[in-house]
Amino acid sequence: MNMNGAQIILETLKREGVEHIFGIPGGSVLPLLDELYKRKDLRYILTRHEQAAAHAADGYARSTGRAGVCMVTSGPGATNTVTGIATAYMDSVPIVVLTGQVNTGVIGNDAFQEADIVGITRPITKHNYLVRDVRDLARTIREAFYIATTGRPGPVLVDLPKDVQMAECEFEYPSKVELRGYKPEVSVHPRQVKRVVEALAGASKPIIYTGGGVISSGASEELLKFAHATKIPVAATLLGMGGFPSKDPLFLGMLGMHGTRPANYGIMAADLIISVGARFDDRVTGKLSAFAPEAIVVHIDIDPSSISKSVKVDIPIVGDARAVLHELNAELKQVKLPDFAAWRGQIEVWKKEYPLTYKNDGKKIKPQFVVERISAAAGCDAILATDVGQHQMWAAQFFCFSRPRSFLTSGGLGTMGYGFPAAMGAQVANPDRLVFSLSGDGSFQMNIQELATCVLNKIPVKVAVMNNGYLGMVRQWQELFYDKRYAFTPLGAVPDFAKVAEAYGACGMTIERPDQVDAALEKAIKTDGPVVMDFRIDPDENVFPMVPAGAAVNEMIGGPELA
Repeated sequence: MNMNGAQIILETLKREGVEHIFGIPGGSVLPLLDELYKRKDLRYILTRHEQAAAHAADGYARSTGRAGVCMVTSGPGATNTVTGIATAYMDSVPIVVLTGQVNTGVIGNDAFQEADIVGITRPITKHNYLVRDVRDLARTIREAFYIATTGRPGPVLVDLPKDVQMAECEFEYPSKVELRGYKPEVSVHPRQVKRVVEALAGASKPIIYTGGGVISSGASEELLKFAHATKIPVAATLLGMGGFPSKDPLFLGMLGMHGTRPANYGIMAADLIISVGARFDDRVTGKLSAFAPEAIVVHIDIDPSSISKSVKVDIPIVGDARAVLHELNAELKQVKLPDFAAWRGQIEVWKKEYPLTYKNDGKKIKPQFVVERISAAAGCDAILATDVGQHQMWAAQFFCFSRPRSFLTSGGLGTMGYGFPAAMGAQVANPDRLVFSLSGDGSFQMNIQELATCVLNKIPVKVAVMNNGYLGMVRQWQELFYDKRYAFTPLGAVPDFAKVAEAYGACGMTIERPDQVDAALEKAIKTDGPVVMDFRIDPDENVFPMVPAGAAVNEMIGGPELA
């Protein structure tokens, strides 16, 4: 059956299970948009900025495990997606970015709205393509989804010249994908699994350190079995939050720069670290030379390049986290392990001595209180997306997570402006779930225009803005380490977010007292459409505990004694 390139692309997307595409039109994707207009089985969601389209695809992917898709035009349309692509790349999120391109005959001639988006994104994509022949389209799109979603997930970009979209050929959907040189590791080496169990048998202070790989591999259930079978405490990275239930007695919370004291003290005192789907990034390790000096390190990761990249690993296991944990759980049945009771006792002492806390005088709105009340009001099934900064850390510290794919945040790149469009994408993918976007007043303004997208498409995201009048995390560093020289962090003219929301046709509220918080949340949840809640929080509140730059992760400042 003969089809033009645009028809081939859309038919291949459909066969890959795509239902939603985020993006903005432009001249170089007109053939694609025209074909989309004729179809009812693919929904194109018109965003107001291409960066937001990429973040929406990212939120769609993180909340479902399926690849998110965005489609934009050439030149500035393509380059506007770069931050969203880099965000997905750093956090191993599967998105497929379709970019229009000028006709093949003028590529390289500085044609109108031409940009070498393949060259620009080569360092921040798992792979990318420039398609020059219509006969390669179906295979290329099929490969893009395969690469994005297998092994260590990540973004793939496909650049589509306009004339290729218009050319015709016979459509044939590839039945399978075979890529020479790309064979993601799926088997588990049994000897390495036995070595882990042997190390456990000789340990007295083990700790499980989990990252985003637990969530992307769907390993949460196996992780829970492993932790309960061994009775080993569990600490999570920022991206690992939700991979293990927050209320489980074995959970220590987040570790790292703004982690809990039990998590940080625990990993520094451990004699065995079992890392699952994490990459020992600098926010977790702190001063690298001082990190976990007595520990034997087990590293389970699907990406061999991540192993021993930062921390020397004693027992490497390359493989899918769920498959490895499954084999570990089977192997545990063959041995008798220590009960680690003394170690758990020490952990409990730290938990009692150093709980996460804050002073709440009932006069100013404390941001931690807002997060706690959102958590209570939203319930266990809600999705929380955040931007980056103080509010992001308060969310990781005080929100109660009970299931994976419920916490969407930019970890590796730390992208302000991520949270709201990511929440929008998650809400499109999960229409029956409650979705909250937690933003700072600085972050929210970076993609505030997506209120129009939410209103017009009836996407009922609930936005909670932590409004302190500052770029808060930078201000905190200036207070603590730069003698309170607040260089360019006071925002000055912060808009009335409630009025902005109303101008877009959304519901807006301003909350100025702690006793107004619960009523505002109740109203927001009952409102059918998008809602913006402007919480006027205490501008002087900081995130504690905190590991200063260059310090070991057990050299923390702040906490109960300074709260």
